[in-house]
Amino acid sequence: MSELQEDNPLLNQFGLPKFSAIKSEHLKKAVEQSISKCRETVERVCREHGHDATWDNAIAPMEEADDAFSKVWGVASHLSGVKDTPEYRKAYEECLPIVSAYSSWIGQYRPLFELMKTVEKDDSFGLLSTAQQRAIKNAIRDFVLSGVDLPSEKQHRYAEITAELSRLETTFANHVLDATRSYVLQVKDENDLHGLPYGVRSLAKSEAEKRNLDGWVFTLDFPSYRPFVTYAENRSLREQIYKAYQTRASELGERPEELDNTKIMEQILKLRHELALLLGFRSYADYSLATKMASSPEEVLSFLYDLADKSLNQGRREVEELRAYAKAHGVNDLKPWDLAYFSEKLRLEKYAYDSEALRRYFPVSKVISGLFECTHRLYKVSFRPHLGVDVWDPEVKFYDIYDEFGSCIGSFYLDLYAREGKRGGAWMDECMTRRYRRDGTLQLPVAYVECNFTPPVNGRESQLTHDEVVTVFHEFGHALNQLLTRIDVPDVSGINGVPWDAVELPSQFNENFAWQEQVLKFLSSEVGSGEPLPKEKLDALINAKNFESALAMLRQLEFAVFDMRIHLEYDEKRGARILDILKEVKQRMSVVPQYEDGRFANSFTHIFAGGYAAGYYSYKWAEVLAADAFMRFLDEGLFDSTAGDDFKNCILAVGGSVDAMKAYIAFRGRRPTTDALLELSGIEKS
Repeated sequence: MSELQEDNPLLNQFGLPKFSAIKSEHLKKAVEQSISKCRETVERVCREHGHDATWDNAIAPMEEADDAFSKVWGVASHLSGVKDTPEYRKAYEECLPIVSAYSSWIGQYRPLFELMKTVEKDDSFGLLSTAQQRAIKNAIRDFVLSGVDLPSEKQHRYAEITAELSRLETTFANHVLDATRSYVLQVKDENDLHGLPYGVRSLAKSEAEKRNLDGWVFTLDFPSYRPFVTYAENRSLREQIYKAYQTRASELGERPEELDNTKIMEQILKLRHELALLLGFRSYADYSLATKMASSPEEVLSFLYDLADKSLNQGRREVEELRAYAKAHGVNDLKPWDLAYFSEKLRLEKYAYDSEALRRYFPVSKVISGLFECTHRLYKVSFRPHLGVDVWDPEVKFYDIYDEFGSCIGSFYLDLYAREGKRGGAWMDECMTRRYRRDGTLQLPVAYVECNFTPPVNGRESQLTHDEVVTVFHEFGHALNQLLTRIDVPDVSGINGVPWDAVELPSQFNENFAWQEQVLKFLSSEVGSGEPLPKEKLDALINAKNFESALAMLRQLEFAVFDMRIHLEYDEKRGARILDILKEVKQRMSVVPQYEDGRFANSFTHIFAGGYAAGYYSYKWAEVLAADAFMRFLDEGLFDSTAGDDFKNCILAVGGSVDAMKAYIAFRGRRPTTDALLELSGIEKS
C-alpha cells in the first residue's frame, strides 16, 4: 500500500468511515485515485474479457472497484451535507467536474456496453440470480437510453441535444431565480401589516434594512411570499404580490425582455421530443417512463384522472364552504389571492390547536424508542446502540439492527439536530450497500438518517412537533428499505435500482403509523406526567391533517396531468401548446377561482429544470401505493405478523431486484387502487 493511501482515510476504508480523520486535502487525491482504479479496471476487463465475459471474470471485479469509489465519493458527499466549511466546500467542488467527467465517460464507453450484451447472451446468464440478471438488463437499458447504441451521426446529434438541454434547463432555472429576486413589495405604513405574525414582520424589516429601504420589504421567495398571502389582511396587497408570483419569468412579469421563459419552454419540449424520437420512442413521456414503474403515459393519465374524478365533488364542497366563510367575513367574490388567507382562518376556527404545545408529548428519546418498538412489532427486528463509533458530530448516534434470530443485518447513523454547516431538510442516504466482497465476506448495509430538529439546550432533552415525528418515520422508512434488503448485488440492493415512482413507497407507508392511536400510546409521553397523547388531541391532529384535502389533491393532480400531457402531445407542426393544454387541464379538474393571466408553467422548475419531466405524477403514484399497502394493515391488524412479513419480504427485502409492480402484487395480491388514499385523506369518492 502506498504511503499516500495509508495517510488518506478515504482510501483506507475497510470498515466504517473514520470521519474524524478526514480532512479537506484528502478529497481530491482520493477521488482521483479511486476513479483511476475504476477506469483502469473497466478498460482491462473489456480488453481481456470482451468476448468471453461472465459475471465472475468481468462484472465482479468492476463491482469491487466501483464499491471502493462509491465509499470515497459517498462519504465525501455526506460530509458536504452535514459538516460543511469553506475549505471543505472548495475541495468538494474541485472534485465535481472530475466525477462528472467519469460519469459521462462510463455512460458512453461502448466496449463496456458490448461486454454487458455478451454477458446477457452467454449460456450461463440463465444460471445467474434474479438480482444479477436484473442488474445486467438495467445496465444495458441505461446504455441505450444514453445513446450509446446509435449510429455515429445520431450519437453526435444526441450529444448536441443533451448539451443544449442542459444549457436551456439551467437558463430556465436562472430566469426563475432572477425573476423571483427582481420583485419587491415595500410596505411603509405599519397598518398594512395587520394580520402578519411577529416573525414575518421581523423578517420583512431585516430585508428592508439589507436593501437600505424604509419600512418592510416582502419578496417572492417562498418564506416571505407564502406568509404574506396567508396572513396579510390588506387584500389589495395580497392581490399585488400574488399576481407577481404567478407571472414570474413570463412576458407579464418583471424584466420580461430578459427573463421570459416562454420561448425556452418551447425549445426544451422540442428538443426533448427529438431526443425521444432519436432513441425510438414516440414521445418524451414514453422515454421518461422507460425507467419507471408505470408502463405507459396512458396508464399514468388514467390513474390521475381517476383520482381527480373521485375528488371533484368534495373539492367543490370545500370551495363552497370557503366562499361562504369569506362572504360571512365581508368578501362576496372569492379571488385566487383570497384562497390561502381564508383557508387559514377557517382551519384555525375549525381545528384550533397549538402544534407547539404538543411538543411536550414527544421528547426525542420516547419518539425514537417508540419508532424502534413499532418497527420491532412489524418486522421482528431489534435495535442496539453501538458505542465507540467514529462520528462527525457528538450528537450523532449509531445503532445496529438485528433480525429475529439475533444476527446483525445492518447499521445506521442517526443525526437528528440542526447545526451550523449542515444543510436543511431531512433525508436518508446509504453509507454502505449489502454485497459480497471478493474475499467472500458479506458487507452489511449501513445508512444515514438525517433530520434538522431543534437541538437540546442547557442539557434539556429536545422535544418534537408531531410533524417532526412524521418526518422521522418517513426517513426511517427509507432506511428500512436499505437495511432489510436480502439482495447482494449492489446495483439493485437496498434503495438502488428502485424506480423513481416507487422509491417513496416505504417512507410514505411508514408515515401512517405515526398517526395511529395504538402507536401513539407508546410513542408519546408528556414531559412531567408521562401520559400519552390524549385522544381529543389526536382527533384534532387527524382532522386538521385532512382539512381541504380534496383541493390539495386536485392541485397536485393538475400539475401532474399538465406535465404528462405537454410531453406526450408535443407536435412538430403545432408545437408545445402549453397555455392551451393548461387551460384544458384546469377546465377538467380545477374548482378554485382562476387568475386568467397566470403563467405558472414559466416557473415550473420541477419539470423544466429539476428532473421531474414527465414524472411529476410520481408523488401521487407512490402515495397511492403507500396508502393501499397500509390499508391491508388496517384491515388485518396494525401489527399483523403475516402482513408485516409480507411487506418486509415482498417490498423492503427485494430492493430493485424485481419488477416493482410484480413485487407490489406479490404483497397485496392485486394491483393498487386509489380508494385507500382517498379514505386516508378523508375524501369521499365522487
